[in-house]
Amino acid sequence: MADQSSAPASNGHAPAGVDTSASGLRPAQAGPSFVPEGAADLASNFDHQLSLSSLSVHADDYINNHRAVAPPLHVSTTFRYNSDPDKLSAWNNTDPNAPFDSHVYSRDSAPNTTRFEAILTSLLKGPAITYSSGLAAFHAMLVFLNPKRVAIGGGYHGCHGVIKVLSKLNGLEQLELEDPEDLKKLQPGDVMHVETPLNPTGEARDLAFYAKLARELGCYLTVDATFAPPPLQDPFAYGVDIAMHSGTKYFGGHSDMLSGVLAVHPRRARDDGWLDGLREERLFLGSVMGSLEGWLGVRSLRTLELRVERQSASAASLVGWLAAELEDRESLVGRTVDRLQHASLQPAAKEEGSWLRRQMPKGYGPVFSILMKDAEDARRLPSKLHLFHHATSLGGVESLIEWRAMTDKSVAKTLLRVSIGVEGWEDLKADLLHGFQALAAEKGKTA
Repeated sequence: MADQSSAPASNGHAPAGVDTSASGLRPAQAGPSFVPEGAADLASNFDHQLSLSSLSVHADDYINNHRAVAPPLHVSTTFRYNSDPDKLSAWNNTDPNAPFDSHVYSRDSAPNTTRFEAILTSLLKGPAITYSSGLAAFHAMLVFLNPKRVAIGGGYHGCHGVIKVLSKLNGLEQLELEDPEDLKKLQPGDVMHVETPLNPTGEARDLAFYAKLARELGCYLTVDATFAPPPLQDPFAYGVDIAMHSGTKYFGGHSDMLSGVLAVHPRRARDDGWLDGLREERLFLGSVMGSLEGWLGVRSLRTLELRVERQSASAASLVGWLAAELEDRESLVGRTVDRLQHASLQPAAKEEGSWLRRQMPKGYGPVFSILMKDAEDARRLPSKLHLFHHATSLGGVESLIEWRAMTDKSVAKTLLRVSIGVEGWEDLKADLLHGFQALAAEKGKTA
């Protein structure tokens, strides 16, 4: 895997040698808007489309058969069959009262995870299925699609690890998404997997370009949209087949649950049976999400839009401040930092009507990277901060900074990944500035 952190800033398109004429196209039409059954009943009471926040709070109301306002936690792993023998049918797990009371065994479905999936289905604009982690979701997706080749670029190293494991079983070949020669090897039925924005840089990739390319090659297009959850990005507006999220991050939002999510394009679910197929295979893969995590997920989704919009706006403010400081190479930041990476710094972010502005109209995401001039400075800066926790992962209400080399051997040792929480951005700015000052003072003492 190429060292994404040391690559030059990208415009988001494929590299030289690949026709990029599609990069200026409007997003592919995704067909009629998808409205799940429960949300449709709710929406019928209004003469306008409900907001993301309203759906976050009420999209699961149709499943709620309790008088409690807050969803109760169901820990049972098994559920009684219908007491009326005339209503029992062999190999039919669906109760006539579904979806309110159709559960049999929690490896198949359970009350809390069902509510979590109901909300996600509305927010993601396609039927959603949950898994025990983001990597479990990625694994399930590849098992279901069963490609001979998968083209994947930089980004989360864990996905590359899953491909390596699968290659031992079925010879799955990994191709480089941004290598034009590798892309020529793709055949119909193969997978083109795009992560945007990228981990750990926070830079975006042009979904319109890759959607056109996938259609031309007959490939399935899958997208890891973890770094740009609703309301920041809508992959299905580009005809993406499956949108994947590590729900541990922004859907969880509080650093206290593991989750993976696959949302299926409505056409694939309706015409090709993909949702049913994924559910059936999940039953035997065993990678189901726990009931406690489902309960925590419902709690967290209630505030998704509020959190993500604030986190993204704060990240943009901090990146703007750091970029301005970096222009003065004699400033404290300029003497220590080599460069920054974030979607807001890509050339397309400054172009009116560009692919990036269309793809991410409500913000460029809460994660960015700082590349220090010296690896030792990158290793020591996190210990000088008070509001940023030095920890891996991202997406929680607390801001995190990570010397990324601790968990990803593919990145430069000068890279710090920054995940912005919900704290006041000026407080975070002051904390970073104090950290740079403390680092400079420490270096002065040892000079």
